Amino acid sequence: MIELLRKRRSIRKYTGKSIDMKSRKLLIEALLRAPSSRNIQPWEFILIDDPELLSKLSEAKEHGSQFLRAAQLGIVVCADSTKSDVWIEDCSIASILVQMVAVSLGLGSCWIQIRNRKYKGKKTSDKYIRDILGLPKQIKVESIISIGYPGETRKPVAKSELQYTKVKHNHYCEMLKAINSRQSQGH
Repeated sequence: MIELLRKRRSIRKYTGKSIDMKSRKLLIEALLRAPSSRNIQPWEFILIDDPELLSKLSEAKEHGSQFLRAAQLGIVVCADSTKSDVWIEDCSIASILVQMVAVSLGLGSCWIQIRNRKYKGKKTSDKYIRDILGLPKQIKVESIISIGYPGETRKPVAKSELQYTKVKHNHYCEMLKAINSRQSQGH
């Protein structure tokens, strides 16, 4: 799993090669196996492969969604917000898990944040998508995951570039000096 994490990068350019049915089924299985609080499973997933619909959805935000137009698959990750108070977290877990499975299949992906984003003027990205897809009012959109065969190569972030200062030990003000010290001593 750590190798998949090392490889996973946000891919915004795709080759145009279609995604086979076996891979699609594995992506769906990954979504449906995502854990959720109290196993309520409030999420819903809409797989989009219609180029015209992908193009419309690529306009859901002013910035950061246009590349969806070139993806072979878009997964709208949404949930019934009346079923769980942590639907956002549950959708986020499903979103990242499907991205990890995509990497394992040789596919690229990118998270497109929808919740709390604007379409145009006062209209939200969520409302724009709900109108296009005919979603009921209680169904809220968290993200769209674009998926396709990578049309760009992005190197993994080097281990030396990871922000180890973001990790504390026992207390906020204590960094992982003890662990780093042990590693350097060969333990």
